This record gives sequence, C-alpha cells and structure tokens, in this order.
Amino acid sequence: MQPTIQGMAIADVYQGMKDRNVVNSTDRLAKAHVTIAGAGGLGSNIAIALARIGVGYLTLIDFDQVELSNLNRQQFKLSQVGMDKVTALKQNLQEFNPFVTIDTLVEKVTHDNVAKFFADADIICEAFDNPSAKAMLLDAASEFFPDKPMVMATGMAGTHSSNSIVTKQVRPNLYIAGDGTTTGAEGLMAPRVMIAAGHEANMITRLILGETNI
Repeated sequence: MQPTIQGMAIADVYQGMKDRNVVNSTDRLAKAHVTIAGAGGLGSNIAIALARIGVGYLTLIDFDQVELSNLNRQQFKLSQVGMDKVTALKQNLQEFNPFVTIDTLVEKVTHDNVAKFFADADIICEAFDNPSAKAMLLDAASEFFPDKPMVMATGMAGTHSSNSIVTKQVRPNLYIAGDGTTTGAEGLMAPRVMIAAGHEANMITRLILGETNI
C-alpha cells in the first residue's frame, strides 16, 4: 500500500504544499541548508518561514529552554514551556512541513565552535538576543567563512513604525535587518520582532534563489 499523510499520497501532499511557491523556486529551496543561531523571537519565526516554503535542510542551535516570557513573540506553545527551544521548534516545524530535514544542537555558540557548527551551511543566519553574541558570531564567521553569506538583525524592539525596519547590505556577503537603534531594554513584542524575522527570512530566500541585491 502506498504511504500516505492525512490519507493523501505523500507525493500529492508535497506537490500541493508547493503550488503557491514562486515559479521555479522549489528545487533550489529544497537543496539549501540554512543554519540558524538562536531559536527565540527571531529564530523561531525565521525557521517557520523557511520551513513553510520548503527550504530542505535547517540546523537549529540554541542552549535555552522555553519560558513563559517567550510566548509573547516566540513560536512556542504553553505546553512546551520547559522544553529545549530547538526540540520544541523542531516539533512545531515538522507539523508545518514534514519534508524538511531538521538538525538540532542544544549548545551555546562560541568562537571556538563556529567553524564546526556552521561548516555545512550554505547561509548563516544570526538570530540572537544578546548584542555581544551577535558580534562574536559575526567576528568568527568572518574569520572562518569569509565567503559564506550571513544574514543578521539588530533593532526590533518596542512599537515603533514598521517602516523603520529595513535590510541593508553592509558588505558583499553580509546583510543586516532591523532599525539599528532600538534595544531589548525597551521591550520586545511579536509584531516588530516578526517584521525583522520576515526581513531575515526573505533575504535568505533571495540568496538561495541567486538574488544577492537587497
């Protein structure tokens, strides 16, 4: 008997999920490997966007667990409080798209393990909350993978205008989304965090499809 998902043939499910994708994008998306550093407000929303459009291989890295304070902006459920974020996020992603390969690392990213953790990625995605962690990853990635595209974010706090969040190309392989000024001390909520995450996810998608300009 042919294997099925929800009573439908697997091939039909896969094709049906891609029917509204941009023409000629599916195969390139399916071959891409994106490693996301951070599975919180940015990372969880980015991962969901990429999984939904069919990016074939995601690696999720985060050492933290789901907390109640995360639920105002991060893509977790109340029932997942206390779980490792990457484990909970993988669980959610597989419900959206069972055809994506997802690796998880319950690890803290440090300068010493960047070369190992990001070696297989086509694109590096920074999704940390901590500015010093962002700077560390940028420095290490620039050292170990100077030619590998990297997408980052800085500045998505508060309830300021959506239009202040933009994507900038700051050097040939480095793209930064956000308003560049606001900090987490102001408070972080779903709308602006999701806008910044959408900028990152869209830039990653463009890079996968060969569109390197912003």
